[in-house]
Amino acid sequence: MTILVTGGAGYIGSHVVLDLLDAGYDVHILDTLETGHRHLVDPRATLHIGSIHDMDVVSDIMQTCKIETIFHFAAYIQVAESVDAPEKYYHNNTAGVLSLLRAAVQYGLKKVIFSSTAAVYGAAEGATISEATPLAPINPYGASKMMAERIVQDMAAAHGFDFIILRYFNVAGADRTQRSGQITEKATHLIKAACETALGKRPSLSVFGTDYPTPDGTGVRDYIHVSDLAAAHLAVLKTAPNQIFNCGYGTGFSVKDVLQTVEKVSETKLQTIYAPRRVGDAPCVIADASRLKRCTDWTPRYNNLEDIIRDALSWERSPLNKPYSPES
Repeated sequence: MTILVTGGAGYIGSHVVLDLLDAGYDVHILDTLETGHRHLVDPRATLHIGSIHDMDVVSDIMQTCKIETIFHFAAYIQVAESVDAPEKYYHNNTAGVLSLLRAAVQYGLKKVIFSSTAAVYGAAEGATISEATPLAPINPYGASKMMAERIVQDMAAAHGFDFIILRYFNVAGADRTQRSGQITEKATHLIKAACETALGKRPSLSVFGTDYPTPDGTGVRDYIHVSDLAAAHLAVLKTAPNQIFNCGYGTGFSVKDVLQTVEKVSETKLQTIYAPRRVGDAPCVIADASRLKRCTDWTPRYNNLEDIIRDALSWERSPLNKPYSPES
């Protein structure tokens, strides 16, 4: 099978590319390198530099490379930025999916594995969130992904291709062999930011909100290791089509839990600044991922917060963790 991975030079996409290549697939990557990095692209894959909005580029790749399956990761993901610049998110995350699929269906598209997010659920009530939980995003990022999900489902029904939608919870960590990891300037992801602080890459860490209705007042999240998430993408290739799956562990950790664990693993005291809540942040987001386990052969291997943080710290020390540049 020949697979196109949009955003395959980015954090999650590059990990999925590695797993696809290791499994023997022929992989092509479409990436603008705006937030992706050339040196994260494994030489076994073919990199095409371009945009999902460019229907001519997508059409040419589909036709020339005989693509049947697309893994779609090319999206903006910063909640706070989406609040300040919603048009950026609706243009790329929603309209971009429409452009990509309009071009792809003309040239034999058979399946789409779509990268979505738990942000589509918003501030859902209850101990855990299942796929049946009503969608009620509370920020433009989540709304842009919810709309894109509907586009995928409606176009699949109209044009006869299959889809799988994966709703990620909080992704962290890095490849165990340090082939890839997260490279983001001024990252807002808690574990990455905390690891950078522990290693002196930033002077302090801000904690946004200490008055949430949670046990210690800070936000609670379900953190999944990026390598387990990548494995889930390969697992759903072999399952029945047209399904939606949550990707998480079903265990929640508060911001304070994470910071204490980073301090333990790094043996460093973090300089912490407490700040008001950010607009668009939910108090508690924990996955019910039982459906994914039930319907596929996916078995998590790194379901341990200390392991996730240890791998993230190792990546922060890696020479491959270079600052962003258009050529890297």
